[in-house]
Amino acid sequence: MRVRNAITVDVEDWFHVSLFRHHIRHSDWEKMESTVVENTVRIINLFSRYDVKATFFVLGWVAERYPELVIAMQEKGHEVASHGYGHQMVFEQTPDQFQDDVGRSIDLLEGITGEKVHGYRAPSYTITRDTLWALEKLIELGIDYDSSIFPVRHDVYGVADAPRFPFKIEITAKGSIVEFPISTTKILGKNVPIAGGGYLRLWPYWFFKQGIRKVNSAGEPTIIYFHPWEIDPLIPRIDVGNMKHLRHYGNLALMEERIISLLKNFRFTTVWQVLQERREFQQWPQTKPEWNSYAKMLQ
Repeated sequence: MRVRNAITVDVEDWFHVSLFRHHIRHSDWEKMESTVVENTVRIINLFSRYDVKATFFVLGWVAERYPELVIAMQEKGHEVASHGYGHQMVFEQTPDQFQDDVGRSIDLLEGITGEKVHGYRAPSYTITRDTLWALEKLIELGIDYDSSIFPVRHDVYGVADAPRFPFKIEITAKGSIVEFPISTTKILGKNVPIAGGGYLRLWPYWFFKQGIRKVNSAGEPTIIYFHPWEIDPLIPRIDVGNMKHLRHYGNLALMEERIISLLKNFRFTTVWQVLQERREFQQWPQTKPEWNSYAKMLQ
């Protein structure tokens, strides 16, 4: 049987993007033209067309204002997970602020759906070496899995030598949490992203297709992500400089078609389902040696 991959949507509005946090004040969010409902509904309908269930990591700020959007996800059989409340980078919060932010989002989502929230993803994947304490806070909040660690080098996020595939982290006296790292492929010994977002928009599609097949051929699942604003080439433009402008706005018109190609070429389901299947057919791998020093920081 072919490996099933996880497909995920980080449900936030175009003005929530971390790249804009020094250009658009949090206090101005209410004044901005919102596109999140229209674009997310397009995505829900797209998944229905291809009979795919997905995980929606929903920002609490969005859920609070558009609870009907969360209900629509649930009614279509998708998984609703947490993206925190205010889209603040983890490294810009204290542990208590982080716990309050995520806890607020969980309460909102569980209040709307009446179901437990199993998963969390940090804004801009900002659980890094310096913020591994966040995993302990997630365990305390009852989160079963995290999908925030990106095993690459990047100017904002990344733990380059973290394990590349789902693994369990045990924290003495606290419990455990499963980490589903953002997907990469190995090229010349280096991890290269094949996870979606700007990478899917800007890099050749054949590269992603080949990378996913390589991971699946080894019996491992990938996890793909994108945002509702990424399927909308008409989103408002903000002047952030030429290179950042390319990274953020480049090839928006191609994104929906590339997502459709992925849905046609691979099997996808929710993160929770992928992890349940992994539990059923194999034990969790031992934590890799290079991760041990990080895990010990949490003891």
